[in-house]
Amino acid sequence: MTKKAMLMAVGALALTGMSAAVWAQRDPAYAAARSAGQVGEQPDGYLGVVGAGGAELRALVNAINIQRKAAYTQKAQASGATVEQLAFTSGCNLIQQTAPGEKYRTPSGEWATRGAGAPTRDPRCV
Repeated sequence: MTKKAMLMAVGALALTGMSAAVWAQRDPAYAAARSAGQVGEQPDGYLGVVGAGGAELRALVNAINIQRKAAYTQKAQASGATVEQLAFTSGCNLIQQTAPGEKYRTPSGEWATRGAGAPTRDPRCV
């Protein structure tokens, strides 16, 4: 299987499996932090804290990222991909799914706010 085909397969798996996990993460504290621009999606597939953030916010982000890593690990074992490949592909998809006004990390490492157009993603995103 070519690298591009593998990434597409992993992406499809990530979309089907991660959509439920993403919705489960939308508890009130997470939703408030996301809408306030305190957290954002990163290209590595994990949630990041924008700025300093307090201890509670960091704990929330860490808990979500632990859940994500567990899901990536399970899906990687089932698909034959690496955890890193699955996380990266999920990161591409999660950034694409951000709504206008939400934060995400660009390929250059800067935090950006999603506008009406498509977000700036890593060129390797399928």
